[in-house]
Amino acid sequence: MQHENHNDDGPEYDIDALQAKWLPIWDELKPFRSGDPDDKRPRKYILDMFSYPSGDLHMGHGEAYALADVVARYWRQQGFNVMHPVGWDSFGLPAENAAIKRGVNPRDWTYGNIAEQKASMRRYATSVDWDRELATSDPEYYKWNQWLFLKLYEKGLAYRKESWVNWDPIDQTVLANEQVLPDGTSDRSGAVVVKKKLTQWYFKITDYADRLLDDLNQLEGTWPAKVLTMQRNWIGRSIGADVDFQIEGRDEKITVFTTRPDTLYGVTFMVVAPDSELAAELAAGSTPEVQANFAEYLAQAQKNTEIERQDATREKTGIPLRRFAINPVTKERIPIWTADYVLADYGHGAVMAVPAHDQRDLDFARKFELPVVVVVDTNAPVTAAIPVLELDENGQAILPDDLPSLDPGTTGEALHGDGRMINSGPLDGLSKNNAIKRIIEQLEAEGVGRAAKTYRLRDWLISRQRFWGTPIPMIHGADGELVPVPEDQLPVVLPPTEGLDLQPKGQSPLAAATDWVNVPDPRDGSAALRDADTMDTFVDSSWYFLRFLNPQDSTQAFDPRLAEKWAPVDQYVGGVEHAILHLLYARFITKVLFDMGHVSFTEPFSALLNQGMVLSGGSKMSKSKGGVNLGDVIDEFGVDAIRLTMVFAGPPEDDINWEDVSPAGSAKFLARAWRLSGDVTSHKDVEWKTGDAALRKQTHRFLQDAPGLVESFKFNVVVARLMELTNATRKVIDTGAGGGDAAVREATEAITIGLSLFAPYTAEEMWERLGYEPSVAYAGWRKADPNLLVEDSVTAVLQVDGKVRGRVEVSPKISGEDLEKLARSSEAVIRSIGDREVVNVIVRAPRVVNIATREK
Repeated sequence: MQHENHNDDGPEYDIDALQAKWLPIWDELKPFRSGDPDDKRPRKYILDMFSYPSGDLHMGHGEAYALADVVARYWRQQGFNVMHPVGWDSFGLPAENAAIKRGVNPRDWTYGNIAEQKASMRRYATSVDWDRELATSDPEYYKWNQWLFLKLYEKGLAYRKESWVNWDPIDQTVLANEQVLPDGTSDRSGAVVVKKKLTQWYFKITDYADRLLDDLNQLEGTWPAKVLTMQRNWIGRSIGADVDFQIEGRDEKITVFTTRPDTLYGVTFMVVAPDSELAAELAAGSTPEVQANFAEYLAQAQKNTEIERQDATREKTGIPLRRFAINPVTKERIPIWTADYVLADYGHGAVMAVPAHDQRDLDFARKFELPVVVVVDTNAPVTAAIPVLELDENGQAILPDDLPSLDPGTTGEALHGDGRMINSGPLDGLSKNNAIKRIIEQLEAEGVGRAAKTYRLRDWLISRQRFWGTPIPMIHGADGELVPVPEDQLPVVLPPTEGLDLQPKGQSPLAAATDWVNVPDPRDGSAALRDADTMDTFVDSSWYFLRFLNPQDSTQAFDPRLAEKWAPVDQYVGGVEHAILHLLYARFITKVLFDMGHVSFTEPFSALLNQGMVLSGGSKMSKSKGGVNLGDVIDEFGVDAIRLTMVFAGPPEDDINWEDVSPAGSAKFLARAWRLSGDVTSHKDVEWKTGDAALRKQTHRFLQDAPGLVESFKFNVVVARLMELTNATRKVIDTGAGGGDAAVREATEAITIGLSLFAPYTAEEMWERLGYEPSVAYAGWRKADPNLLVEDSVTAVLQVDGKVRGRVEVSPKISGEDLEKLARSSEAVIRSIGDREVVNVIVRAPRVVNIATREK
């Protein structure tokens, strides 16, 4: 279908013809290569989050790639050597499930989709360096995933353990905590996630929790505040103390983490998570009745999601284990219960219950008639220098009659907030902070506790029971020992799928590939088995930005010398849905590589731009959920109109409703701009200063303002300014000066260079029509003439009693005294003052006059 503009703006504009003309020329010129070692220009590394090849591109891709391409093209125009690579996140469940559904080989399905997406991306004119293309499902790539795994294993950062894991009952695979949505469902299948006990591989990301949290400070101002907050909350550092409780009949103590060790004197019972090893051990040492009750309660607890278990409004459940702990400060026996509101992976899987000051503990205590002891007087002002309550002969606080009730056991409301310690022996009268310091000193002196930190973050579970992923490079010896695959035997390549049942069934299909899984033990040649699980695909994307530096290198994962030149990424562009998963994992792996001496930086992405979602019918567009196909709208409106529409729709971080935008309007503007290049009749060497003065000033104001707007991601404002300049240029042509005016050529060239960021086909054709060789991508941003930026006049605002009463055009050099006189004599001001008298006139910058009046 041809796209012509059938109106006065010119029927000659045919975007289909421009696309057919320029794409092969760009293929031949390869203007976006960035690998020349002799290139002396300053470097910029621009990266978009790479695509899942689960089908052709949709409008969500259209927005993301348009935004990143604006940034890449802008920095080239500013004289930088820009690396803008492209790749495919081609392992993982979406591609595997799609292939299984269609009864085809996952490899064939994936690479067919890659070919389709690549063709669409080339057509979309993204200015990427195709020489750096990679796919994570290539053995040449995942070999280095395996190398990375082995390096982490050598450092003790990769380990295998049995534990309760998140299980997706539809995809039949485990999930990392980060892959479970807040409602307790899988981020992939949507199934309600359940708990299952398995032996799995983990990366010890918790060893880096403090650095991952503290180093977020380096990213303030260059990453969205929302993302920084999400990461801080996910890491969730809590500061407090580990307290050791002796257990009757058990030699080993139980360690409990608490943020409020000052409330130890108020601990009246202990609660352990039912799915913890500790609960199972304590129940096993109790009575047969307890053991039976525990088994029944555990089965019930496992049916509930963590979200349900943490619901504060849910009625508390639990059973006593008929075991007792000793409070380390009061020396009193306290009962141990198990209840599902405690999670096995928080702290040590056990909590000390202080029901007077914790609502969950109080609800539990009231239901099961457990003691409640108040140890913080929240009525006492913490600013008092001395205790405000008198003590009786037993050392208990005497409460005044007129204070609110301090009996949560009766009111049902836990006492929160600061106050003074009571019923706490040597802590009585202290404020919270002083009491915490004092009790930690006491615990350490007695050897029953110490200052500690804990985190919400858990180690990264990387095992997946699926076929389409990186094989884990470990071998299980007949003696039960784990043996790393020797590095010179990498990659461990996925076997063919012929004859394998790829349907999800709770274990990797690779276990059935007998010729592949049965291998000699590297130690002695005896019979052994490969690990049949594959890695979480977030391992693939945790370091891919480094592989782009030298994707064809078969000798190393990446060249540290190139990393020193190019990395970290200067500008990363992608969706906020990766705020925790991908971005957190990439930050972790970068820090590991730094510690190993492979890179000299600790953060992978210096700046981050999150684009909003493209909505259709109120829903996010995706291949799985449907929406508008990018290829279809390109066929209808052309590439440049779609790209321009995406960036003009609003700020990048805002969502776009596809029904609210106008690709047709974008196409009409592009035709209008394109006509300018044909109307220019002056030679490209013409003297600019001979042209229309007003148009020249507008051109140079655009040249001056646009860089700051681009660098602050106000792309829509730049497009609006291009539209204004196009209209102004057309007006000069149509009012008699014609296309021979030097200012018309100057403005048209500026418009062409500006459009090259958004509409490359149109801009390239305009550049050629203006008499230049391709590519306009390297035309270079023109510098604004400061002499043309001086304003002839400015607008002064006149206010009376805080309300605007008039505006006047004045010289920018007008004195404050003259401006005051002008304001007083203004007809609008005189009329608004009426019979009132002026009491004060203040001239404020920028050019605002405030006049205050009062009744006579």
